[in-house]
Amino acid sequence: MHCWGKRLMDRTRHSASSPSASSRALLLVGDIGTALLDATRAGRYSCDVRTHVLEAIEAAARHDYRAIALVMASLSGQLNAVLKALRRCTGARLILLAQMYEEPIARALVEAGTEAAGAADEYRLCPTTLAGLCGAEPGGAQAMGQTGADGTCIDAALETRIRHLERLATTDDLTGLKNRRYLWEFGRQVLDRARQNGGRVTLLVFDIDNFKHYNDVYGHPTGDEILRQAAILMQRCCRAHDVVGRIGGDEFAVVFWDEPHESGDDVEVDRRKPQTDHPKEVICIAKRFQKEFGNAELHLLGPEGQGVLTFSGGLAGFPHDGATVQELFERADAALLEAKRSGKNRVYLVGEPTNNIADIP
Repeated sequence: MHCWGKRLMDRTRHSASSPSASSRALLLVGDIGTALLDATRAGRYSCDVRTHVLEAIEAAARHDYRAIALVMASLSGQLNAVLKALRRCTGARLILLAQMYEEPIARALVEAGTEAAGAADEYRLCPTTLAGLCGAEPGGAQAMGQTGADGTCIDAALETRIRHLERLATTDDLTGLKNRRYLWEFGRQVLDRARQNGGRVTLLVFDIDNFKHYNDVYGHPTGDEILRQAAILMQRCCRAHDVVGRIGGDEFAVVFWDEPHESGDDVEVDRRKPQTDHPKEVICIAKRFQKEFGNAELHLLGPEGQGVLTFSGGLAGFPHDGATVQELFERADAALLEAKRSGKNRVYLVGEPTNNIADIP
């Protein structure tokens, strides 16, 4: 437990027994300037802002908030403990405000279910708006007391439409994976994080061997099914915090990165040295995907639809193979082309004496 744990429990018990002094609809926790587009207009909404953890939990225990939004970047290393404390002292809906690189963490905390002490109810990608947050509770803007200082009622449906458009802009319709635009921005944020924390990032770019043949012989519906199957299998093989995306056509990419320390309490992160080889777990994942993909059953291909699919790929790692997203994509693409020219059905590493991962024990 954090050093403030016992003191926090004593103070929240005292606060919870005190009469409610406020009926504010929303509590914002952390540095909202980095998370909200309209942070400077917070005074026009029915919300309170607390930048310090203890003050936020005391306010949650004392007041009857309908929702509490937490800026994840402001709670590094404390997130689970804060969520647990809030679950104990309030019934408010807990909303995580996540940067793009924090989305895997936020999704896992939401999918844990509200019965879990350290779980959240939903998450929003930053930057978001107070207009949307104040309409987060079922019942819309008026249910959350969302009225501006000038008496104007803000249309929560507008925020819903904005979020829908954002999903369309960042998600591949066919496979449900993230698209190239999302991968590019996610990679940029993760690389910035890796520079600050000494972490590492590995990019896998791959495409399906002879995909045009399947489209021409079996038709585009079968080609689409192969793409969806590839997406499902790759996600199944990856770790929860890795991000899988479809770049376009039959080309995919995966961003592998160090497991974020925010996913646990007081867990020491394995700080891998930048000068070491490609992470072994990434190579193991790529090998596992090769095996799973080669054994996939595709009934649309007829009785011979099992064990016919292969892919070729290239792996490039930060910081040795590239310092930017563009450089990593360029190097991984070059390794992919080399794998194709060498006979397909293989994944090559950038800048390694033993290029084919199949030759690595």
